[in-house]
Amino acid sequence: MTKQINIGGVPVGGGAPIPIQSMCNTRTDDVAATVAQIHRLEAAGCDIIRVAVPDQAAARAVGAIKEQIHIPLVVDIHFDYRLALESVAAGCDKVRINPGNIGDAERVKAVARACREKGVPIRIGVNGGSLEKPLLAKYGGVTPEALVESAFGHIALLHRFDFDDICVSLKSSDVRTTMAAYRLMSERCDYPLHLGVTETGTIRMGTLKSAIGIGGLLGFGIGDTLRVSLSADPVEEVYAARDILKALGIRQEGPDLIACPTCGRTRIDLIGLVEEVERRLKGVEKPITVAVMGCVVNGPGEASAADVGIAGGDGVGLLFRRGEIVKKVPQAELVDELFALIEEL
Repeated sequence: MTKQINIGGVPVGGGAPIPIQSMCNTRTDDVAATVAQIHRLEAAGCDIIRVAVPDQAAARAVGAIKEQIHIPLVVDIHFDYRLALESVAAGCDKVRINPGNIGDAERVKAVARACREKGVPIRIGVNGGSLEKPLLAKYGGVTPEALVESAFGHIALLHRFDFDDICVSLKSSDVRTTMAAYRLMSERCDYPLHLGVTETGTIRMGTLKSAIGIGGLLGFGIGDTLRVSLSADPVEEVYAARDILKALGIRQEGPDLIACPTCGRTRIDLIGLVEEVERRLKGVEKPITVAVMGCVVNGPGEASAADVGIAGGDGVGLLFRRGEIVKKVPQAELVDELFALIEEL
C-alpha cells in the first residue's frame, strides 16, 4: 500500500478513495472565469483542481480563487521558484513541480521549506515531453526506465532538504510507455501515484487512451488519483474519469447503462433511444443498472440482471423490471415510461 498524503483535506493514497482531478483552461489571472469553471467542475464531480501559474499575475490570483471554491487547489509551476513560494503563501493545497527545473539547490530548498511549513504536498510531475537531455541520451529516447529515473532524481533532490510529502506522476503520450513506467515505479517506491496519459487528444481518442492506460493500471491495483487529459471542456475530463472508475467497480455511483450493439433483428431506433436514455440518466443519482436492448432475443432474458430496461419490437417495446415484463409500450413513449419506472425504484 502506498503512503497517504493530504491535499486540502482530501486524502490520497494509503487505501483512500481515488479522487478525480482536472485542470482549468482559463487564464488564471482571470479570477471570475477561473472560479466559474471550477464551480462547473465541482458540480460535475471533480475532487481536486489544478491551475497554471506561469507568471506573477497568476500567482497573485491564487488566494482570490481559493477563497471562492470548495475543492483543493493545486498550482502548476515551471522554472520560477518564486511563483511556488507566492502560491504557497496564498493558500494553495499542493504544488506540481519538477524540482530539477527551478534552478539551484537553494531555490529547491526554499520551496521545500515553504511547503513543509504549510503542510503542502509536492507532486513530482515527470513528463515524456520534458525529460532531461542526459536521460534521453542514456536511454535513447522516452522510455519507462527514463521516466522512472527522472522521478527518483527529483525525489532525491527533495530528500536533501528533508521533504517527503510527495506524490508522483510519470506521463507520456504513448499509452504502453506510460503504463510500463507506472508499473515500474510502483515496484520501486510507495509514494502515491497520480495517474494520467498526457496529450491524448479529442474526447473520443483521449477517452479511449485514458481508459486503456489509466483503467489498465487501476485494474492491477496501481494508482491513487487520476486526471483524464482531453483537448476539450475540462468537464468532459471529469465525466470520463467517473466512467472509468465506475466501469472498474471502484466507484459505485449513479446508474450503469448497458445496451446491445443492434443487429438485423432490430426494428426500433435503438441508437436514438440509447443516446436519449444516457443523456437523461446524467440527472439520476440512484446506483442502478438500466438496460436498453434492441429486441426480445436480447431483452428481459439477457438483461435480467438490470434493475429496469426496455426491449424493442416493431415500433413498440417491452418495459421490464429485473427480468420481468411490466408492459408493452409504443416506441415514442418508451423512454418516458422507463424513467417513470426508475422513479419508483
